[in-house]
Amino acid sequence: MSRTSRKWILSGFIVIFLALLAVSVRHNIEYQLGNRPDFAISKRDQRVKNGIMVFSYHRILNPTGLVKFDEAVSPNTQFHDFNVNLPSFKKQMYYLRSHHVKVISIKQMMAMAHSKRPIHGKYVVITFDDIDRTSIENAFPVLQKLHYPFTQSIITGNTGWYKQGTKLATWPAIQRLQKRAHGLVTFGVHTNNMHYMVDHGTPVFNIPSNYTRFTRDYATSQRVLKEKVGYRSPIFTYPYGSGDSQIQKFLSNQPGLKVILTLNDGIVTNHSNLKQTPRIIVNNYSWNSIKKWINN
Repeated sequence: MSRTSRKWILSGFIVIFLALLAVSVRHNIEYQLGNRPDFAISKRDQRVKNGIMVFSYHRILNPTGLVKFDEAVSPNTQFHDFNVNLPSFKKQMYYLRSHHVKVISIKQMMAMAHSKRPIHGKYVVITFDDIDRTSIENAFPVLQKLHYPFTQSIITGNTGWYKQGTKLATWPAIQRLQKRAHGLVTFGVHTNNMHYMVDHGTPVFNIPSNYTRFTRDYATSQRVLKEKVGYRSPIFTYPYGSGDSQIQKFLSNQPGLKVILTLNDGIVTNHSNLKQTPRIIVNNYSWNSIKKWINN
């Protein structure tokens, strides 16, 4: 057998091995996903006819060959829970338009929720956590074309960092976005440097001994945001979706803070407390339930 033939045979074995590995890992991922919450909104919320749904996005990825392969074989939940491919994101945005769901800003949501008048119709607020660079490079052109307002929540001390396999936008990129968006973008704070977990999955700011540290971190995040974009934000977004009662009380008493974004279930109405604003993580698993709400 020639050397060339041996190389071809070896290459064939490698391809078959990788294919079998991909199938095996994919089957394992599907099993794991089948045993985790699918992020779908509750059947009760799907039946709500009038109100505001707040979307939570993280990364909007171009579906390159490498991205598709990672999605197929990686057990990393980041790929499945917090990533949306750009074609899917476009379809979601145009689906809202074709079904006459109005996309509004957080400022508009505040006015509607604080009004004594009932909300009629369906509305959506679009938010992005962390300000991953793909939310600027990929999502923003779509939102700009449709003239959809959106909110970016910034970890003010982590800009430009590689974090959990993704790169967060730099301050120059954020400032360019602010100029290009012409009022479409609003910035919120997402802590300065307390967006991580300790002790087997506890958000660091929810540890009681870190309470004073959190109050200082919050003040720093607002100060840094004002230095970089020109204002303190009326919006705080919880890392990991919620805080304990002590943290919630502190934030609720902050002057100028009007909206606290959580990952609690629910639809915003004129009876909602915006200092416990519910949101839905949008991904391939939750979108079908969102469509049921839209079409109800």
